[in-house]
Amino acid sequence: MSKSTVKISRAFFQKPKQSNTLFQYLNLPSESFTTISCNANSHSAKYKFLLSDHLKNRRLDEAREVLNKIPFPGVHIYTMMIDGYALNHRLNDAIQLFEKMPVRDIVSWNSMIKGCLNGGDLITAKKLFDEMPGRNVVSWTIMVNGYLQFGKIEVAERLFFEMPVKDVAAWNSMIYGYLKSGRVDEAVNLFRMMPSRNVISWTSMIDGLDYNGRTDEALIFYKKMVGFVVKLSSNTLSCVLKACANVMALHLGVQTHCQVVKLGFSFDEFICTSLLTFYANCKQMENACKVFNEKLHGNVVIWTALLTGYGLNHKHESALMVFGDMIRMAVLPNQSSFTSALNSCSGLEALDKGKEIHAVSVKLGLDSDVFVGNSLIVMYTVCGSINDAVAAFSYIGEKNVVSWNSIIVGSAKHGQGKLVLTLFSRMIRDEVDPDEISFTGLLSACSHSGMLQKARCFFEYISRYKSTAIKLQHYVCMVDVLGRCGKLEEAEELIKNMQVKPNSIVWLALLSACRMHSNLGVAERAAKSILDLEPNCSAAYVLLSNIYASAGKWSDVSRMRVRMKQAGIVKQLGCSWVTLRGVRHEFVCADRSHPLSEKIYQKLDWLGGKLKEFGYVPDESFALHDVEVEQKQEMLLYHSERLAVAFGLVTTAEGSTITVMKNLRACGDCHSAIKLIAKIVGREIIVRDSTRFHHFRNGVCSCGDYW
Repeated sequence: MSKSTVKISRAFFQKPKQSNTLFQYLNLPSESFTTISCNANSHSAKYKFLLSDHLKNRRLDEAREVLNKIPFPGVHIYTMMIDGYALNHRLNDAIQLFEKMPVRDIVSWNSMIKGCLNGGDLITAKKLFDEMPGRNVVSWTIMVNGYLQFGKIEVAERLFFEMPVKDVAAWNSMIYGYLKSGRVDEAVNLFRMMPSRNVISWTSMIDGLDYNGRTDEALIFYKKMVGFVVKLSSNTLSCVLKACANVMALHLGVQTHCQVVKLGFSFDEFICTSLLTFYANCKQMENACKVFNEKLHGNVVIWTALLTGYGLNHKHESALMVFGDMIRMAVLPNQSSFTSALNSCSGLEALDKGKEIHAVSVKLGLDSDVFVGNSLIVMYTVCGSINDAVAAFSYIGEKNVVSWNSIIVGSAKHGQGKLVLTLFSRMIRDEVDPDEISFTGLLSACSHSGMLQKARCFFEYISRYKSTAIKLQHYVCMVDVLGRCGKLEEAEELIKNMQVKPNSIVWLALLSACRMHSNLGVAERAAKSILDLEPNCSAAYVLLSNIYASAGKWSDVSRMRVRMKQAGIVKQLGCSWVTLRGVRHEFVCADRSHPLSEKIYQKLDWLGGKLKEFGYVPDESFALHDVEVEQKQEMLLYHSERLAVAFGLVTTAEGSTITVMKNLRACGDCHSAIKLIAKIVGREIIVRDSTRFHHFRNGVCSCGDYW
């Protein structure tokens, strides 16, 4: 180092001479200048810390008071306050403060524009963008994102191509916008045009293709990404696992799981959730459990993923055990948790458990949530408690079309035709647009309540004004309405003139009506049409055989049974069950395998005597076998639904409701008998068969014997 340099360095560090100007005027020693500077910096840092703390905790008014106390706030301080206002939806305050700023830099302009866009004010954002003295690539990208956010894809596209300079973030934004709006091919083309790509570019393409139903292409992109040796992020792997779950790509999903372990993402919460969903969708619940058990989780999303996975795999008991463990581990369930748990209650027809979960939702204040409420409606409907379903519907805060459809379809299954019409009227008054499910529920209600003219009006309305909504299920319902009312020829004509090709379900509705009205001619034509479409349809053979049996045509019955045997077609076995304290008790005709069989048959014998006292005479036409009268009567006495009712009587408290489920249509003779049994024992008996619910009270059924 030279001498001159040394002199300069020393002079630089020497104490300056005292000035006669500022310090003398303020009557301060020169050392005070350093003190004032330090104090100013100290106060500035203190104010900045206080401001940041208030904004972080959303104490905006306190934050503004701090800002007002700062003598000369810098641009950064102003921008912090503007961001705070914008994030908390106080856009007017943000704009007013922005206008008061003595100096603005490009960051403050960008923050204000972004705040306007997030606050839903596209017009002001565009005005500010146009007034900006200078724009950088971030400014342009924010505005492109804004137009995409408001669905103005063409304007965003035009602005994107006008950008003087584009960085990878700008390209990614436009690709994301294309994918979100369903313009997948444009996104693919733009991706190919990119001068450079990063992990976000690849991840956006994988997630967007999967979102738009092109999952196979998404997985091809992932393989290309790996081939280009792009570093994988946790978000990438999460998207890939989700795509593998959607198409049940087990092999690739397992390979991706290996990548997760290799890169150290095993305990990432999003990855863990995606792995659980992937293994559940691929029917690999053991592996899902292994993933879950690798760590003690406190995240409700991970718990819900496991709970939902069990439900998807019809392991409802395990699902409800997971829900119980959540509560015991103090993991508060969210809306999705309750929805999955209630769906499992529906799968098990476990009314008691459903009520327990309902009680938990009430404690957490979620019973009025629309998703929880919709699941409660379905659960109560499936479990036979339509009054509780209506109550759950009334508690929902903001009902959506699913809420209305759930209660309309549920009420229709319970034969509450007038209630369905009232609900539909309320739905229209509340300006909720009905969809195809709404009209299916309406027509179904008309079918179960014998409202032929109402059904005609609704069907004509759908045909005339809702041409895009008319579906096969609407024809099925209308054929069912006509068939139940004895208009079999009209129903057959409707099928022949359908706008869409009829399937076997439509013809089965007609064949079932022929069984009801003993119309052999139409039945044979309907059965032929079904077997032409579906040669191994067991329901067609059984229904036609039953019609022959009711008509006493035993040779034709024998012929049908031989044809079934030759074709290897097995009749579905009739089965009834009662769910008691979480356990399902099943019965078949003349079943003696249950541990309580002795008590059940004693109860049936006692009921048989009481039924005779009430004038009950068995209807032998429902004993579809060519045997003696005494045998027919004995066969009717021990049908599965009667065994289930007797079990309910011997295992439940006096006066409680008995709910019986059956996989086939209820026997007509049993229907007559259970009406009287309900009167004899003074209880409500609910029977759900393959078509609807029957509520038996005091010798009367809710169907009004119209079923």
